[in-house]
Amino acid sequence: MQRQIFTEDHDAFRETVRTFLAKEVTPHYEQWEKDGIVSRDAWRAAGRQGLLGPAVPEEYGGGGQSDFRYSAVLAEEFTRAGAAGLAVGLHNDIIGPYLTTLGTDEQKRRWLPGFCSGEIITAIAMTEPGAGSDLQGIRTSAEDAGDHWILNGSKTFISNGILADLVIVVAKTTPEGGAHGLSLLVVERGMAGFERGRNLDKIGQKSQDTAELFFHDVRVPKENLLGELNGAFIHLMTHLAQERMSIAMSGIAAAEHLLEITSQYVKEREAFGRPLAKLQHVRFEIAEMATECAVTRAFLDRCIADHSAGELDAVHASMAKWWATELQKRVADRCLQLHGGYGYMTEYRVAKAFTDGRIQTIYGGTTEIMKEIIGRSLLG
Repeated sequence: MQRQIFTEDHDAFRETVRTFLAKEVTPHYEQWEKDGIVSRDAWRAAGRQGLLGPAVPEEYGGGGQSDFRYSAVLAEEFTRAGAAGLAVGLHNDIIGPYLTTLGTDEQKRRWLPGFCSGEIITAIAMTEPGAGSDLQGIRTSAEDAGDHWILNGSKTFISNGILADLVIVVAKTTPEGGAHGLSLLVVERGMAGFERGRNLDKIGQKSQDTAELFFHDVRVPKENLLGELNGAFIHLMTHLAQERMSIAMSGIAAAEHLLEITSQYVKEREAFGRPLAKLQHVRFEIAEMATECAVTRAFLDRCIADHSAGELDAVHASMAKWWATELQKRVADRCLQLHGGYGYMTEYRVAKAFTDGRIQTIYGGTTEIMKEIIGRSLLG
């Protein structure tokens, strides 16, 4: 089906993204996977190409484009390239809105130009060793010390944790406030007491630096409070819909790409004297996945259009995240099976997609949390 949501401007942007990936990412990606981290040069190259901060106002060096369809193009092309390590979606779609909507004029002037140039790489630190989706379980705390906060605690599973120059930390500022006693504090590279743990060894997305972060009496200036004091819960809930849409967009793009490469593989691979594509079971498998992808794509494109118009609610974003990522997981498993033994070899794209994509149903809110959000909206 012909997609209806993009214009010629989006198509031109897609070509720009593809050229960037071919020149600045794909030739180096295997080495980044071995190193467990991408080069900072790639971030600066993305900034020069205008791929960072597309929604940031032009006065701060951004693209000045509130059209979320540009983010959709980035998510789709980075996914097709298998380039999860360069976490542009995290930077643009998840962290960017916190800075642009919650930042003071002074904070925007201080952080956004570097955000858009690639000189400032960002992360957000919510998850703790004992607290994931349950914000009330957060133990990292910040004590008011006059003109600054004293921050103590630890975070884990933080994407961009090693490279990050600016980390938005969710911390307890009013101990008795529960989830409504949390605030967002911006911790910057070089602050005394801010330490990074090991670059965590994951089963996939090897080049995406994911780390533990530790805060020992870190003096965070009062001017680094992002948004309202004790307002983190509302701020987080407000921006989670876009985070989940970003994950969903990469989910459906991954499923479609896996279907594409597997369809080609079964046409070429022979068994019992004829191509696998001649076997009815294989044709049925491809038919089922193609139909599921087509139906999911129609829903996702509607969600993208609605979000670009400011009309997407948290429930439909949760539906998109749940459905697209679970589809991605199923398709990856079925496509690997159709590749047979070769699918288990890391040199084949399907093997990497299988391990890289497994996190999709977990981060940004697990599938179970998505179902809870949807169920509560329907049943109270």
